[in-house]
Amino acid sequence: QVQLEESGGGLVQPGGSLRLSCTASGVAFSTYAMGWFRQVPGKDRDYVSGISSTGGSTYYAASVKGRFTISRDNAKNAVYLQMNALNAEDTAVYYCAATVEPKNRVPLGYEYGVWGQGTQVTVSS
Repeated sequence: QVQLEESGGGLVQPGGSLRLSCTASGVAFSTYAMGWFRQVPGKDRDYVSGISSTGGSTYYAASVKGRFTISRDNAKNAVYLQMNALNAEDTAVYYCAATVEPKNRVPLGYEYGVWGQGTQVTVSS
C-alpha cells in the first residue's frame, strides 16, 4: 500500500506562490496516477488537479487552470503542485491522492483511494 506525505503548505499573501510536494513510499510509484484535492471546513473535498502515471496527461479544475501546475518526478517518487496568483478562495487543506492506473490516464476524482494527511494553505494579508 502506498503511503503519501505532503509538504510545502503555509501562509502566503494574495498574489503569492507556493509549491506543494507529495512523496510516496512503499510501491512502484510510476504505476500510480496522482492527484491533488482541497477541502475547506463544512464543504466537500474538491478535485484540483491530476496527473497520469507517466506525466503525459493532466487535469485542472476550472478554478485553478492557468494558475496551478501539476508535475511529477517518478525517479524521486514525488508529485508537485505549483500554485501561483493565489487568492483567499484557495485557502484550504490540500491533500495528495493516488490510485493505480495502468492505462496512463488521469482518473476521475472518485477513483482515488489513497490519501495523504493534508497540508494547510492559507492565503491572507
